[in-house]
Amino acid sequence: MLGTRLPMPVPAAEHEQCPVTDVLRRVGDKWTVLVVVLLGQRPFRFNELQRGIEGISQRMLTRTLRGLETDGLVLRTVHPTVPPSVEYRLTPLGESLLHPLSALADWAVAHQPEIAAARAR
Repeated sequence: MLGTRLPMPVPAAEHEQCPVTDVLRRVGDKWTVLVVVLLGQRPFRFNELQRGIEGISQRMLTRTLRGLETDGLVLRTVHPTVPPSVEYRLTPLGESLLHPLSALADWAVAHQPEIAAARAR
């Protein structure tokens, strides 16, 4: 299973500094996975992304893209047009996230009936 055994109890400081915890915080928010998956299809301009994600505000899309850019998952390119055109695309690191996200999505779809049944009990 996992390559690292966790101590019992798990120290709070260790949990907070864990790289897995850090990544799960990033991809576990409401919009990040959707943005990453869309950018995995092709580069998008900001307004295209906003139109393509129903319910996301300009502020939340900006925050999501900035966080992904800070983490090195998304590349922001400003084209010198009037007005300036900004394009977002996945970096190679961002592209490498698509495989584990796909595996998680496949697992969720395959086990959704069991999870729904457990919740109903």
